[in-house]
Amino acid sequence: MSPLRFTNESSSNGMIERDFTLGDVPGVLWSPASGGDPAPLILMCHGGGNHKKHPAMSGRAQRFVTGCGFHVAVIDTPGHGDRPVTAHDEAEVAALFAARAAGEPEGPIVVRYNAHLAELAVPEWRATLDALQQLPEIGANGPVGFFGINMGTAIGVPLVAIEPRIKAAVFGQHWPDVLVDKAKQITIPIEFDMQWDDEHISREDSLQLFDAFASTEKTLHANSGKHKELPRFEADSAVHFFARHFGRPATSPA
Repeated sequence: MSPLRFTNESSSNGMIERDFTLGDVPGVLWSPASGGDPAPLILMCHGGGNHKKHPAMSGRAQRFVTGCGFHVAVIDTPGHGDRPVTAHDEAEVAALFAARAAGEPEGPIVVRYNAHLAELAVPEWRATLDALQQLPEIGANGPVGFFGINMGTAIGVPLVAIEPRIKAAVFGQHWPDVLVDKAKQITIPIEFDMQWDDEHISREDSLQLFDAFASTEKTLHANSGKHKELPRFEADSAVHFFARHFGRPATSPA
């Protein structure tokens, strides 16, 4: 893969935003405006149908950067954001919309499509981490975390299962199907989010995936509400989770 190349830079609210490309993979790196010594890196994966700069990504990045001084990187998943959409992507999305319109379960389609995306995205994430760790403000020896909900979990679980540089992770809101065996390989600290009244993912499915992680330290956050009603305060919980494990003070973001 080609070297990482920064293509644009801007700053606001105590945070520097740098767009980059790594080969044909577009991404964004958010960093503290104050600079300073190398700081931990959080790899953050967006949800299905979203992109690297979706408000959920930039909002969480603001918390990590200004609340803890972390760096945060997001790349566009294949078929999302600035990536080309293939015929396979279009067919899977059409199948999802058709199932939704017919009142049929979405899970089998989402699981199948996300598993396909994970096969493509995991090598891209590892190459991105290789490139980012060459930057002096990140370095090769600093702690790395992973944050990914929904599709981010579908990609993050197989990534974390084979990537020893990732030392803590936040997952949640996905079916167990193809992820259980990989979750059994993960022993790092885990925070796991689920919605108790999720209309798509049953409580039993969420608990099965949580139970599969081999981590000696794992925490389940079960909130009332439907699939898209994950409380905003879970973003702050994730900040404190990574701050605790990476030995950084956490403050309220500006």
